[in-house]
Amino acid sequence: MTVSLWKLGGLTPIRLVKNVGTQISEDEVADRSAALSYYFLASLFPLLLFLMTLFGFLAGPGSQLRNTLMTDMARLMPGSASELVSKTLSEVNRSATGLKLILGLLASLWAASSGVSAIINALNIAYRVKETRPWWKTRLVVSVGLTIALSVLVIAALGLVLFGGTLGESVATKLGLGGAFTLAWKIVQWPLIFGFMLLAFAMVYYYAPNLKEPEWYWISPGAAVGLVLWLVGSLAFRVYLHYFNSYNATYGSLGAVIILLLWFYITGAAILIGGEVNSQIGHAAEERQKREERQKTLEWKRPVAA
Repeated sequence: MTVSLWKLGGLTPIRLVKNVGTQISEDEVADRSAALSYYFLASLFPLLLFLMTLFGFLAGPGSQLRNTLMTDMARLMPGSASELVSKTLSEVNRSATGLKLILGLLASLWAASSGVSAIINALNIAYRVKETRPWWKTRLVVSVGLTIALSVLVIAALGLVLFGGTLGESVATKLGLGGAFTLAWKIVQWPLIFGFMLLAFAMVYYYAPNLKEPEWYWISPGAAVGLVLWLVGSLAFRVYLHYFNSYNATYGSLGAVIILLLWFYITGAAILIGGEVNSQIGHAAEERQKREERQKTLEWKRPVAA
């Protein structure tokens, strides 16, 4: 793609929306988003097993992390619930071994890379390219590499969302920076969060599809659209659940699984629609460049009048 994506490949915004809408239907984005939600869910459980095993090492009996965690939970949870959690942590700690930790890490990494492989296949269809890379490169290098990079970026973003304020206050207290730094940090942390997420989308659209000469864009229209759709969809889903949540009443404990699957569906759809946006702009830019080159060739071959 030799033309900047932000020029929309010569397309008007209305034409771009129409083209993307057509491709969403032709590429069966809805079905592929459902497949992605399955892969995301399947990769979640090995990750949780790994984290539980890791937590068994870090939160051993008498550790500061264990004591702090149990103290905070005792304030928020009923006594019987906190006792159950404490008992579970003790059992996990007794059964935690280095081998289980390594196996859990490998299993979670492999399962999560399956979700990234599904994204690769879906984006190849969106970009209208065939997968010609060797299997080992696609799965072991691209999928696993993207899985690790995306995990780091997403965890960093979530960490700032959950603990950014506490981190800023802690740094300000230790370095004596005062309230001005705390206020500035509360403002700066949100651009950092959005930057991490935009970088995650940019990496997916650069490395996942099998493009011959991919071009790097820190912020592309597809990444911006994908991130906005994901944020708006997640917020709308949260509002819907707040007022109309009947899954738990209807399905019992399975309601949480259904809700998680629906949120994964929204995430997968946002990623694929963003890919469709970049794909349509890229193809329009290539077609426009070809027309311009043909026009120049015709003008060059046209005989000059005597």
